[in-house]
Amino acid sequence: MDGAINESRIGYLYEAVRRGTVRAAAEHLDVAPSAVSRQIALLEQELAMQLVERDKRGVKATEAGALLVEYFRQQRSNQADLVSKLQEIRGLRRGLVTVVMGEGFASTMVDGPIKQFCESYPDISITLDLCSTNEVMRRVSEDEADVGLVFNPTPDARIVTRVKSRQPMHAIVSPTFSLVGKVESVTLHDLLSYPVALTHPEHGTRRLVDAAMLVDKVRLTPVITTNSVAVLKLFAKSNLGFTFLTPISIAPEIAAGELVALPVENRLLQSPEAHLITRAGRQLSPAANRLVQRLSSHI
Repeated sequence: MDGAINESRIGYLYEAVRRGTVRAAAEHLDVAPSAVSRQIALLEQELAMQLVERDKRGVKATEAGALLVEYFRQQRSNQADLVSKLQEIRGLRRGLVTVVMGEGFASTMVDGPIKQFCESYPDISITLDLCSTNEVMRRVSEDEADVGLVFNPTPDARIVTRVKSRQPMHAIVSPTFSLVGKVESVTLHDLLSYPVALTHPEHGTRRLVDAAMLVDKVRLTPVITTNSVAVLKLFAKSNLGFTFLTPISIAPEIAAGELVALPVENRLLQSPEAHLITRAGRQLSPAANRLVQRLSSHI
């Protein structure tokens, strides 16, 4: 290797690795697949090292390729933040902030801090996607999102928590559920005879519930497994059984008298936290920082 790296070629490598195949990268870039392969080959020749491995499923980065992909990702992120800061200096209020969060945060955050932010900064656009815990962590760590809201995340060196708060899990039931009004709290053993709806295992809430069951030596088998908090709420509202969520997830329904949150006597279910996260080392744009401030005040 001699001299500067041709950065335009790294873009082809980035898309091929990100999308898993040369063909998918070519479709995204609107070029022929041979052009993508050619640019990656020239980059490998320029650096005198293999950057991708090919198999029947597509392509994946080698150790060297992964370094280049991460470099390109950070350069794109830094460029976007720089443009936003330059606009701020010029007195502009335009910008784009990408937020990812678990569905359980949506109703409270959209109707609260995000609504207030949009009213205060009408020319700043927000892209808001609802994802599982694993997907929130991935998208923030890979700069596909500026900010993430996640429940009980696993430690990740690529992620920094801006603010966190304890959010105990409760048993969520309808006002007509048989235990409402009879007990102030419940145990997992108390709930054994009732149907339960849970999220998929990749969700932070489900991992926590599974661990809580191990602690209490209880096995609750869900009659419904879903990736939708809305479905969990409907399940409980219809008095089909119960589910586990945090009160912040059902704040509007509690206020309207549609759902009831029963505290659960389990140390794990009482200990989880909500985290507002960004990528470690990421310099957020002024627009993203303003939104982080709004979200932080409500966590």
